[in-house]
Amino acid sequence: MEPTQNAGFAVVVDGWFDGEKRHAGPTTVTVIDHHISDIAAGDHAAALAARGLAIERGAFLLPGLVDAHVHLFLDGKPTDNKVRSEHLKQPLEQLTEAARASARQSLSQGITLVRDAGDRHGINNRIREEAHTPNSGLTRIRSTGLGLKRPKRYGAFMARDVEDAAAINASVTELAATNDEIKLILTGIIDFDAGAVTDEPQFTLSETRLVVDTARACGRNTMVHCSGAKGLAIAAAAGVGSIEHGFFMSRNHLAVMAENRVAWTPTFGPVHFQWSHPEAIGWKPETVGHLRRILDEHARHLALARDMGVTLLLGTDAGSMGVQHGHAVFEEIDRFLEAGLSLEETLTAATANSRRHFGHDHTTLCRGAPFDAVLLAKNPFEHISALRQPLKVWPAIAREHQT
Repeated sequence: MEPTQNAGFAVVVDGWFDGEKRHAGPTTVTVIDHHISDIAAGDHAAALAARGLAIERGAFLLPGLVDAHVHLFLDGKPTDNKVRSEHLKQPLEQLTEAARASARQSLSQGITLVRDAGDRHGINNRIREEAHTPNSGLTRIRSTGLGLKRPKRYGAFMARDVEDAAAINASVTELAATNDEIKLILTGIIDFDAGAVTDEPQFTLSETRLVVDTARACGRNTMVHCSGAKGLAIAAAAGVGSIEHGFFMSRNHLAVMAENRVAWTPTFGPVHFQWSHPEAIGWKPETVGHLRRILDEHARHLALARDMGVTLLLGTDAGSMGVQHGHAVFEEIDRFLEAGLSLEETLTAATANSRRHFGHDHTTLCRGAPFDAVLLAKNPFEHISALRQPLKVWPAIAREHQT
C-alpha cells in the first residue's frame, strides 16, 4: 500500500468518520488542489468522472490518524537491552535514517501526523523539514526538538540540563525558536519492582510554571513527561499543555486538569508490553503483578478522565521497547476500548483532539480542510481490524508546499 496524493479526484465511500462524528450512507468527497471542495451525500461518481476527475472507492473514510507521542530515532522492535543500547551509539546519520524509516512506517499504516517527544540530536526537527516536501513518503511531524531536565536526572537521550530559573528562561526562549512545543522532563520513570515512582520531581511548581509561562510568551505549548502523584499535582496546577504518560493518576489530579485545560496522553504501550512480555525484561511474578495493577488503574482513570471532560490524546511512546512505530497506534486503540471508551471517542482522541490541541485551523474532515485522510476496505465500526490495513493514505499538503 503506497501513500497517495492526487491534485483532483473524488472519493466515494459507504460511510465515514469526520474526526468527531460517524456518518452512515454513501458519500462523495471531492478533493481539488489537495483540499476538500465538497462533501455530498450519495454516489456522484458519474457526474464527477464526466468532469475529468479520477474516482477512488472504498468502504470507509476517516481522517489520518495521529500518534501524539513518539521518538522517531528510536526503534521499538528490538527487545534486547544490549541491542537497544548499541542503537543509541550509532553515528548521527544512521540514527537519522532510523527516524526516516519510522516516519515512513507510520505513514504506511495511516498515521499522517506524529508528535515527536524529543531527541538530543535534533533529528526530529530535521525529519520534520524533510516531511514538508510533497511525496516525501514521511508522516508529518510536530517536533519538541530537545527537552529540558535536571542535571544527573532521567532524560539524557531527549533533553538538555537546566539548573536554575535563568537557565530555564534562556533555554525555553532558545528552543522555542525551532521547536513546535517545549518538552519538560518533570519526573523520572516508574520503579516497576516497587510498583511506584520513587524519586522526587525534577522541578518545583514555581519552576514548572516558569517553563509554561515562558513557553506561552514565545507562542509555544508544553508537553510534560510525568508520572507519580507528586509530579502530577505539579503539572496539573501549573497548567501545562499536556501530561505525557500520567501513571498513578487520581480523581483530584483530573479535576485540576479539567479546570486548567490540561490534556492527557496516557501511553499504555510500554507498560503493557512489559506486562505481556515479562521475559523480555526478566521480571519476577511480583513485578508482573505490579504492572497489571498499574495498567488497570490507568484504564480506570482514562475512563474517569473522559467522564470529567479532560481532553484525551492518543499517543504510543513508539520507539520504546516493544512499541513499534505505526503498528502501536492500533494497540493503543485497543487499550482505550478496553478501558470502556467507544470507538468514536477513541478515534476522536486519535484524530480531531490532537489536531485541535496542536492548533490546526481544521481539525475534522470538512469543506475547505486539507485532505488528510485514510481509505479503508471495510467499516472499522463493524470490523476493527480494517484500521490496520489502509487501502490508501493521503497526508495533508499545505498550499504553500503545492507544486
